Amino acid sequence: MEFLEVSAKTVDEAITKACIDLGQSSDQLEIQVISEGSAGFLGIGSKPAVIQVRKKEVEKPAEEKPAEPVKTEEPAEPEEAAKKVPEKTYQNKEQNKEQKKEQPETEEAPVFQEKKEEIPERTSEEIVMMKAAASQFLESVFKAMDLPVDITMNYEQETGSLNIDFAGEDMGILIGKRGQTLDSLQYLVSLVVNKDQKYYVRVKLDTEDYRKRRKDTLENLAKNIASKVRRTQKPVSLEAMNPYERRIIHSALQGNRSVETYSEGNEPYRHVVVVPKKNR
Repeated sequence: MEFLEVSAKTVDEAITKACIDLGQSSDQLEIQVISEGSAGFLGIGSKPAVIQVRKKEVEKPAEEKPAEPVKTEEPAEPEEAAKKVPEKTYQNKEQNKEQKKEQPETEEAPVFQEKKEEIPERTSEEIVMMKAAASQFLESVFKAMDLPVDITMNYEQETGSLNIDFAGEDMGILIGKRGQTLDSLQYLVSLVVNKDQKYYVRVKLDTEDYRKRRKDTLENLAKNIASKVRRTQKPVSLEAMNPYERRIIHSALQGNRSVETYSEGNEPYRHVVVVPKKNR
């Protein structure tokens, strides 16, 4: 297969676009980065990222010749019983495979099945203490990075979450590839904030509205993949995502009449699979 040239604002967006066009996950594609692009100055002189992609060639395994039956001196009845064992084992494997596929995933259950958690009322003193702990930790991290960052915090009593937003000149460093740096920093801040808390506090880190932009991108990706699966009637495996991003895909296609989703694989390579919905 010849290389397909794809361009977008960033390399990541170009890879996502290529995955949609070819209906494959990124690990199933051969990717060559032609140009990483540049943002320019205030949007002036910006250049798009350009990549070339094609499906990886998979060698078909050579067909194995059926093994010749081994002649034994056993009686006829045990021999007949032995022949039935592989067939029974095969049926059990197929049944187990179907059972595993139909089992609901607790971490990615639809929203309407989740129980509403009781969020405790927190005093002003508790909120001040959690903000101080988060601020002290983040300031030490940014000081070590020699990175000037403005930190804004807001605690939402209704959701029980501490929302932290960053502002600065180069926030791309804090976001990282597909938000991995931001997620890691969020995890560390959560450990610090919840160290002395009786009830768990959700911590959400964001900068330059990245979370919303990423959510919109994933929802758009889910709809495009669903259209492709409905048209081709073939399943599509998406690239590996964290639990939060997988939930966005599941939620976006939850009410779709033509497709359904499930996750497979182990962390950190667990990914969503979109398949045609079976007529029942």
